Amino acid sequence: MKAIILFGAPGSGKGTVAEKIKAVTRYIHISTGDMLRESVKKGTPVGREAEGYMKRGALVPDEVIIKLVEERLDKGGADDLYMFDGFPRTVPQAELLEKSLGRRGGAVSHVIFLDTPREVLIQRLTGRRTCRKCGWNCHIVNIPSKKAGICNVCGGELYQRPDDQEATIVNRLDVYNKQTESLVARYEKQKLLVKVNSNQKIEKLIEEIRRILG
Repeated sequence: MKAIILFGAPGSGKGTVAEKIKAVTRYIHISTGDMLRESVKKGTPVGREAEGYMKRGALVPDEVIIKLVEERLDKGGADDLYMFDGFPRTVPQAELLEKSLGRRGGAVSHVIFLDTPREVLIQRLTGRRTCRKCGWNCHIVNIPSKKAGICNVCGGELYQRPDDQEATIVNRLDVYNKQTESLVARYEKQKLLVKVNSNQKIEKLIEEIRRILG
C-alpha cells in the first residue's frame, strides 16, 4: 500500500490535477471533504458523529476524519495506490495518517506541492462567478460565459459570491499558509516534498508529476 499527497493552497488546482492523475494511473483519489459529505448524507456512524460537530459550527476533529480514511483503506488491498487531495493539513493529521498507513504496511511515498504564485491564486479564486438562479459556475478569464454576466445554462444573472471577493481570498490564503507551514517543513525534512510549478498547461503539469511518481 502506497500513498501520495497533493498539497497546495486554495486555487492551486488540486482537484483538477487529482482527476487527471486518476485517469492515467492506478491511484485511487481520496478527498476527505467528499467522503465527509457522503458519510453525512448516508447517515453512517462516522457521518452522524461528524454532523454533530458541523451543526454546532465546530471543526470536525482529526480523530473523526481519520476514521473516514481508515474505513476507506480497509476496503482496499496491500497493492493499492492512494492519492490524498487536500489532506493532511496539519502535523497531527499527518501523524495520524502515517500511523494508519503503517498499520497496514503502507507509507507516504511523495508529497506533490503544487507551487503557485500568490497573484495567480488570487486571480483564479476572485474570477469565479455563480448564477443566482441555478448555481452554475464559470470564470471570467479561464472559463468565461458566452455572454458577460449571463448564465450559459438558464440565462440568470452571474454574481461574485462574498467568499470569492479579494479581501476574503487574501485572508484565506494567509490562514492556509500559517496553518500548513509546519507541515511543509516536516515533509521537507522527511525528503518527501517535491515542488512542481502548477502555473503551466495542465498536460505538462501531469506529465511532470507522472515522471516524479515513476
